[in-house]
Amino acid sequence: MRHARRRVVRRVTRLAAVGGLLLGATMVTRAVASEPRLPEAVPFSTAGEPSVAPGAGLVSRLGTSRTAGSWIAADGRTVVAVTDEEAAARVRGAGAEAKMVRHSMDDLKSAAKTLGSAPRVPGTAWSMDYRSNEVVVRGDTTVSADDWSELTRVADGIGGFVRMERTSGTFTTRLNGAQPILSTAGRCSAGFNVTDGEREFILTAGHCGPDGSVWFADNQGRQEVGTTVGGSFPGDDYSLIEYAGGRAGEGAGVVAVGDGKGVRITGVADPAVGQRIFRSGSTSGLRDGEVTALNATVNYPEGTVSGLVESNVCAEPGDSGGPMFSEGIALGVTSGGSGDCRTGGTTYFQPLTKALADLDVRLIVAPGADGDAAAPSPAPSEAGAAPDTASPGSSTPVRGIVPDPSTLLARLADPQNVGPGLLVIGGSLVALVASRWIRAEQDRKAYRRHYSATWG
Repeated sequence: MRHARRRVVRRVTRLAAVGGLLLGATMVTRAVASEPRLPEAVPFSTAGEPSVAPGAGLVSRLGTSRTAGSWIAADGRTVVAVTDEEAAARVRGAGAEAKMVRHSMDDLKSAAKTLGSAPRVPGTAWSMDYRSNEVVVRGDTTVSADDWSELTRVADGIGGFVRMERTSGTFTTRLNGAQPILSTAGRCSAGFNVTDGEREFILTAGHCGPDGSVWFADNQGRQEVGTTVGGSFPGDDYSLIEYAGGRAGEGAGVVAVGDGKGVRITGVADPAVGQRIFRSGSTSGLRDGEVTALNATVNYPEGTVSGLVESNVCAEPGDSGGPMFSEGIALGVTSGGSGDCRTGGTTYFQPLTKALADLDVRLIVAPGADGDAAAPSPAPSEAGAAPDTASPGSSTPVRGIVPDPSTLLARLADPQNVGPGLLVIGGSLVALVASRWIRAEQDRKAYRRHYSATWG
């Protein structure tokens, strides 16, 4: 009777093990079939020609002697500043709004050139305000009264379309702060991932570190990210960090925005005045604002940078190099500014299109959820909220710049992944092997008993 029960138990165990193998195989098959399309599941595409805003296209066609820039109005309409009625008619014919102004883009550029030829004064900046048809000169709290008076005399000599403004705070590069990417040169935020067709890089701010700077993801210098291999600062403000392993990893076309979330980047463009933008940085998190001016020049203590995008979005130390984007379109990386995210301030960005052209690299982009365009840009984070990092190698949800040690366990436990099926298969194999081993042991013992009873 006991032997009969054992045989029944063994048969049930084998049947359960075989059933487990079939169930596990089915789970794995379904998980693979329903696996979401992460950016790593498709070949990384690269952004082609940057898109051109309608206003910029009109300005380009009409010329700088008949126009003075364009911007996006509060109601979303494109406005082009023009200097004559014929140009205004062409703008209206193209479906945009024309605004008659006195000074052309040539006049604005000439004024900026004159300011640039004056003795350099750290703590000053100027930009072209298309909406007021003026060049605005700003001086921070470090500029002495004598230097400000001298610069005011230069402005007066240009004409009445140069506006002088004092600003609180100081114009500084946004280096140091939180813990995104670190080197002996300081701390910065990663910007966008780019490629030259063979290697992959982080594109970040140029002032973050000179060529040869080695970057890490931890204070102890154990988790190497990569090495700075090129860039420009001052003059421009961009640099490339080559990945230590040569590749950015999964989710290279995603930027982090906090709370484990990311925004897929699907293209690159030049920003427009009046455009709503988002900036993500490792210190102050996700913030939003609008572009207030283009072709700005900032005299940082370290040197002068020109061709920047001016905005009213805030930033703080540690946000340098972080991405600026809108509706999934990459626009620039954080350079510097004044103020902070408690009192507000002005932030300047290196335009991405110029950096990509100068460095001869292309932006790595990601498909949307169905391979289409990216989802709309997120709402800004609340004060004090910081993203995991504007990180390379991140996916959606974003985990940060280095692999999270819990990733494997999480995937094994997730019923939508292959992990549970593999665990069922493994358990079934163990049960099957164990049942066969137990049967072999029982047969061996039975033989021994029979042999002993027969031969003494």
